[in-house]
Amino acid sequence: MTDLTLSGETPGILPDFPIDRRGFIAGVLSAGFALAVRSSPASETLIHTGSEGLASGEIEIETANGKIPAYRSAPAGSGTFPVILVAHEIFGVHEHIRDITRRLARLGYLAIAPELFHRQGDVSRLKNIDEIRGQVLSRLPDEQVLSDLDAAVVWADEHGGDPGRLGITGFCWGGRITWLYAAHQPRLKAGVAWYGRLVGEHTALTPRYPIDVAGELKAPVLGLYGGQDQGIPLDTVKQLRAALKTAGSASEIQVYPDAPHAFYADYRPSYHKASAEDGWQRLQAWFKAHGL
Repeated sequence: MTDLTLSGETPGILPDFPIDRRGFIAGVLSAGFALAVRSSPASETLIHTGSEGLASGEIEIETANGKIPAYRSAPAGSGTFPVILVAHEIFGVHEHIRDITRRLARLGYLAIAPELFHRQGDVSRLKNIDEIRGQVLSRLPDEQVLSDLDAAVVWADEHGGDPGRLGITGFCWGGRITWLYAAHQPRLKAGVAWYGRLVGEHTALTPRYPIDVAGELKAPVLGLYGGQDQGIPLDTVKQLRAALKTAGSASEIQVYPDAPHAFYADYRPSYHKASAEDGWQRLQAWFKAHGL
């Protein structure tokens, strides 16, 4: 097994060996997670949300550049449900992310987690964080990610979702994407960004960061950050707060003084129960306050 550490990341685990696919979708979405949990001291904190009473499972989403896999959960039965997009962390759509969609479904949402790395590579087959960064993130354009999220909204519209009630939440890598999507999608009602990086190097593939779009948000975002996060300095949080205030944005930022990066990841040693539970309650209140 390989210990994974990224700037701002608490160590996690991915397998050193390739994992055979079980079909086009299932292999992409599930590989490696069981081994990760068994190898982690955080296994005792792991939260499991069952699928009873839910319509949950793997799907394919048609995008502008072919199909990508995704995982969706919604209340079982007929109905039109508000839609929450889930932007995954750097490890892709593994079981923790799938569980989050089920948690949201139990709140009455149609939740969709697209595999946003799919065209660049299967991270479950990579040995360490450097390979993920070098082989996947270095080739991943933000424009493609935002377009794929838009395609997930179209899928939801065709499968029992109400895109007029649209939200997004994202974690780590997906936290940054949450801010960007709020500046991109005019139909969005609200977003919740969990410890997404706020500043960074501007490149052709990643031309903007949350600090750059503070004045362009089309929906308010609730940012949830850890005071002990070594990869997201608090001075960058202060910079974003100031930019949001200058822009007159209704967005808010909550900092948990004792929480590290990835404090919501109950499958990792970084899990900080009090902060995670409070953040989840704030997410629910935020979405309800904005019509979701």
